[in-house]
This record gives sequence, structure tokens and C-alpha cells, in this order.
Amino acid sequence: MTCIGFLSVAPVVEGSMSEYVADAVAALEEFDVEYETTPMGTIIEAEDSRALFDAAHAAHEAVDHDRVETFLKIDDKRTVDQRAADKVDAVEEHLGRPARSDAE
Repeated sequence: MTCIGFLSVAPVVEGSMSEYVADAVAALEEFDVEYETTPMGTIIEAEDSRALFDAAHAAHEAVDHDRVETFLKIDDKRTVDQRAADKVDAVEEHLGRPARSDAE
């Protein structure tokens, strides 16, 4: 997969947004994308930018609220087939350890 995105969809509300975020993440199931949700957003991998945009749009529309904010950042490497995990692996290779604070 060559198109990697970082997606954050959330309503503008006080308190927990987890129910709304769950609706956005569930909407991704209808698309041919792979995804992983993190505490700050969801990493999406797709074959091309159209698939990524379509999935992100569905996630945005899945949040039923008066005001919804969506952030989508895309890395579209058109000449290299690279996964999100490959990018992390490259950083860890330079570090010589896992790229997290609890690494031993």
C-alpha cells in the first residue's frame, strides 16, 4: 500500500468523544483500507488517495453532531510500496531500539 493517512474525526463537545469516534472508525469497515486507531487518531493505509479520501469522508459523515472537525494528513508515495509499519521500523533502526519510552 502506498497511501498512508492520519485521520482524526471528532465532534465539538464537552466530555468524552469516544462514542462518536467509534462511529467514525466503524465507517471505515465499508472500505478497502487497513487502519489502526491510536489515542490521538487513526492511521489508514490504502492503495491510492481516492480510497483514502472516500474512507475519511465516510468517517466524517458517520459522526452525527451539529459540528464535526476532521483532520486528514496524507503521505502518498507514488513510486514506493511502503506500509506505515515500515516507516516506524526505519526510525527504530536509526535509534537502535523501539521508538517508545517503555522500550528496554
